[in-house]
Amino acid sequence: MLDDKAILITGGTGSFGKKFIKTVLKRHDPRRVIVFSRDELKQHEMSLTIDNHRMRYFIGDVRDAARITMAMQDVDIVIHAAALKQVPALEYNPTEAIRTNIYGTENVLTAALANDVEQVVVLSTDKAAAPINLYGATKLAADKLTVAANNIRGSSKSRFSVVRYGNVIGSRGSVIPLFQKMVADGATELPITDLAMTRFLISLQDGVDFVLKTLERMQGGELFIPKIPSATIGTIAKAVSSDVKLNEIGIRPGEKLHEVMCPSDLASLTHEYDEFFLIEPSFKFFHDTNYTQTRLGEKGRPVAPDFEYNSNTNPDFVDEDALREIIANAMPFDD
Repeated sequence: MLDDKAILITGGTGSFGKKFIKTVLKRHDPRRVIVFSRDELKQHEMSLTIDNHRMRYFIGDVRDAARITMAMQDVDIVIHAAALKQVPALEYNPTEAIRTNIYGTENVLTAALANDVEQVVVLSTDKAAAPINLYGATKLAADKLTVAANNIRGSSKSRFSVVRYGNVIGSRGSVIPLFQKMVADGATELPITDLAMTRFLISLQDGVDFVLKTLERMQGGELFIPKIPSATIGTIAKAVSSDVKLNEIGIRPGEKLHEVMCPSDLASLTHEYDEFFLIEPSFKFFHDTNYTQTRLGEKGRPVAPDFEYNSNTNPDFVDEDALREIIANAMPFDD
């Protein structure tokens, strides 16, 4: 479905963007692939590793509505991955988070409507479910904006959906590469927040594959959540090196002990499929959509009234050996 399509990825020089673009160019024959990001050096470095005549590099910021609208001309598909994500930095600089993650997303959605873009997928995070930090709150607002865009599209063919998943193994700034670097530098102990802390985990490639499948499944308005494993932070550290000691330093401001991707408050709107969960909009669009079935014909089923998809109660937990294998298969992370 991506053959002869023009695809734009905001934040395209990040870990997800690079893996997404390499995967698309390997499996499909798009007409054009546009990287939209604000860092010219990263774009230059990326152009040296991805040598393809279909690539385009567009310097710009999602905060700039005119620039993103211009970049989206004659584009068929948009993947919105640009965001500010570092929790402590955003707690200290709240207005910057709001301008990029909320207003920037609004600009992307408005530009897509103005250019009659066919499909828009916005990347979210488990921290957007019942958020306790500003990052999660801004991403929840972005999720709400994305879903609501389907109700203001009028005669436009544009469709908007959200993909939410947990910690990406090996993404830039994530804990596993940090632990690996510390061990390589000779560390004999690793700092962990709490031995009981759990996190959802997904490899970069699996995240890309899920987004690609979402483009085939989406009708517009859905929030898609893949079924992925959980692990304790202690297991993650030991999977990196079983020889190091673990130094428990306590939970940092803005962190949860466990993460949630499907809150129990939305159980009445949640459908379970074989490989994922789907949360339908809390309001009805002017165009009726049946969210118990995807465009691929996959059929979902209601969840229990008190259902919650929580990293601590997730039935799919990985141990140290299994996680070590997952990490090995995910490397090199940016390849």
